[in-house]
Order: sequence, then C-alpha cells, then structure tokens
Amino acid sequence: MSEMKDMIIEVVERIFKEKVEKETVDLLEANQWAEDVWQLLLENEIQQVAVKEEHGGAGGDYEDLFHLYRLVGKYAVPVPFIEHTLANLVLDIANIQPQTELSTVHLVTKPLDMADGKVSGSLQHVPWARYAKKLVTLATEQGKQSLILLDLKDASIENHTNLAAEPRDRLQFTDAKILASQPLTDEQHEFLTKLQTAATVSKMAGAIDRAFELSVQFSKEREQFGRPIHRFQLVQQHLAVLAGEQALSGAALENILALLLKEEAADEIAFARLKLDDASRIVATSAHQVHAAIGVTHEHRLHHYTRRLWAWRDEDFHAKYWKKELAKKWLHSSNTLWDTLTKKKQVEHI
Repeated sequence: MSEMKDMIIEVVERIFKEKVEKETVDLLEANQWAEDVWQLLLENEIQQVAVKEEHGGAGGDYEDLFHLYRLVGKYAVPVPFIEHTLANLVLDIANIQPQTELSTVHLVTKPLDMADGKVSGSLQHVPWARYAKKLVTLATEQGKQSLILLDLKDASIENHTNLAAEPRDRLQFTDAKILASQPLTDEQHEFLTKLQTAATVSKMAGAIDRAFELSVQFSKEREQFGRPIHRFQLVQQHLAVLAGEQALSGAALENILALLLKEEAADEIAFARLKLDDASRIVATSAHQVHAAIGVTHEHRLHHYTRRLWAWRDEDFHAKYWKKELAKKWLHSSNTLWDTLTKKKQVEHI
C-alpha cells in the first residue's frame, strides 16, 4: 500500500458523492456518459495512479488503483475510468508508453490474427470502444501471443450494450496497423489475465457494498404495521446474508490485492472470482427481497447495482473460465486437492 492511498480514496469518493447522482448513472440509458465527472478525474490526474513516474504517471501501486475501481463499482460511475487506467497499467507493465488519449483494454481468450505487422479479425463486447481512441488487446502469430496497441479509427465499430446499458461494442479489423506490440510469455499472459480479473473483482465488490448499504437504509425507512421492516425476522435474515456476503467479498478483494503487491498471487484470484460470482447472485436476490417490487423500478437506485452485478458476472475472464483453468492445473498436479488448497497462507495483515 502506498502512502497516498487514503488521500486518493478520500478525494475520489468526495467527487463521486457530489457528482454522481441517480440521474448521472441514468445517462447511459440515453446513450450518454458523465463527461463532466471524467474531466474532474483528469484535472486531478487520478488517471495517472499506478503508472510509473518515468512513463509520466503519478506512481502508486495496484492497491491504490484497484480501491478506486471498487469506488467506481460502488457509485456505478458511468465513465471509462477502469478501462482507460487498466489499459495504461498493462502498457506500463509491457514497457510500452501509456496513452494520454482515451483508451480501452480488452484481453480476450480469442485474440486477433497478426501477420506482417497488421491484424485482422473481430472482437465482441469491447468496453467503451465507441468513445475511445486506442485499444490494448492481444493478437497471435504462429501460435505466439503479443500485447498490441491499435488505433480505433482503423476499426469498424458496431454499438452494443450490456445488461446495465454500459457500452460493449463489436469491432472488426482488416489489415489494421499495429502501433506497438510486445511478445508475451505464458507467464506474462497469465499475469495479465489475473490483473484484469482482479479489476473485475474490485468493481463487483464495490457494487455489493452499495447494494448492502441501500438495503439497510431502505429497511430502516420503510414501515409496515407501524414499525420499520428491519424488525421483521425474515428481513433480518436477508440483511444478515447480505452482511456476510459483503464482508466475504471485501476480504477476498483485500487478500488478492495484498498478494499482488507481494507478487505471490496464484490461485487466489481465481478463488476470489468464483466467490464474487456466487456473492453477486446471493446479494442481488436478497437485496431485491428486502426492497420488494420497488427495487426493480426505474425510480429506485438498487437496479443500477444488481444489473451491473449480473452483467459483470459474464464478462472478461469469468468464473467458468477460472473453473476450467483450476481443473486443468489440479488434474496435472502430483499434489492432492486438499494439500493444494491448504498450503496457501493468507498475508499477515488480512
């Protein structure tokens, strides 16, 4: 954890509290986004966190940046902050100069085809591509993978959205010029998949934080038979389930961030992704039970978070991907499953 983490978190949360109202999140439904919030983040140079100072960044580490991702999930902020900063973090790791123009990142299981310095192929569900200028993604040539940087003016873009109305576009490239590239080893490729998965876990943990807060608040304000509904046993049971899932999700996130800093994150990121997959289903169900029918209406904010949880469950390197990876690893391991699960140690401060 860097020394500036608390200050960064405080500044960014104050911006989100003041600027991200329900109407701000609703902008996505009208095919717009919160450009004023994005400009505020740029003016405060928040997008420079975790980029090396020699590459024009502000320093900091994964923990600083990924706690900001948790805030983006908590406030459902309709800006491409995660995509732009993660793109630059990945470029920074690959020793490619980070971009000042709005960029996005899409690390996929089916990369583009690369030949003679150009790429062709299509990509599905690319976040915020219609607004971005550059794309960081993967390409293969003769079975070898590379991280590449592309100019999105060379792409044919078809607008699509996910369940939460966030931009998830389809791109088509035909002999597009590669602006920069870096060959990846299998270990480097695995690390990048873990990094993108940790980013998804961070924003899902934030959405769970908010769904829990809204449920507690609603149960105190809403009355039936002359008393607040949080005094009813069934509601208390749902709140207890929500509290447990929120605590477990937060602990899983803190654990993988601490391990990333120590460069010891192995299967824990896969475990955290699996945990968030289960937690998002349980939290969405219990939160809507507490709110009853009002939680799904346009007027209430709960659907902003539960729709995102449902959408994010199926994006990027999701739980099904990690289940297959874990199964392949354990099937080829000489250790028993119990030994593998119990040999890991949690970091000291968790």
